[in-house]
Amino acid sequence: MRRVKKVRSLVSSPFAPLKLSLRAAAPGVADPIPTGAEYSVILLGLDNAGKTTFHEQVKSLYLSDHPDPKLKTVPTVGQNVSTLTLPDGYLKIWDVGGQLSLRSLWQSYYASCHAIVFIIDSSDIGDGNIDYDQSGRLEECRLVLEDVLQNSETEGVPLLILANKQDREDCVEVVRIKEGLVKRVFEGEKSGGIRDSRVLPISALTGTGVKEAVEWVRSRIKWNKESRPPVMR
Repeated sequence: MRRVKKVRSLVSSPFAPLKLSLRAAAPGVADPIPTGAEYSVILLGLDNAGKTTFHEQVKSLYLSDHPDPKLKTVPTVGQNVSTLTLPDGYLKIWDVGGQLSLRSLWQSYYASCHAIVFIIDSSDIGDGNIDYDQSGRLEECRLVLEDVLQNSETEGVPLLILANKQDREDCVEVVRIKEGLVKRVFEGEKSGGIRDSRVLPISALTGTGVKEAVEWVRSRIKWNKESRPPVMR
């Protein structure tokens, strides 16, 4: 008796997020859509910090078709969203506008996020001395970051601070940002308690340090999954 192979059709909702796999498929064979844990990461920071350029570089590295990053970006009004399919699950990235008028909307993302990436323009913070230098936006960064960490819904969420634009000659080195901004925030009364955190140098324009940043986030959200469980697909 001849056996008939059954084929199961996959029907997806038109409203479901696009799933892009990193695993290469053999010619003529459909790439399988894995199921697993989904983690959400929000990109925050002042306007012109380089959040969208960083997001573009992440997509270029991790999406299966490795698209060329769009480096000529415009200010984000609202959000840019992408979903990466990784071997151990999904990573949804929310690139949120950093203009003053949009920052009040950030809190709507806090409850469902698994990590926060706060991006700083290290060429626009004066000399990095938060006590004396008023020529850049260092104090504004401090106030905004403290406001994020004080929110009860960000308590315990891993935080990665990226010192962007390290390719520029007028940038402030990471060690000075740690001493001038990060140390002040985390040792202050508005630190929001103990959390997993790190400061890394990057250049979103050249892509330097982007992969290291994503890999740190991946490791910490999995480490923190008991406190912030992923959404299971």
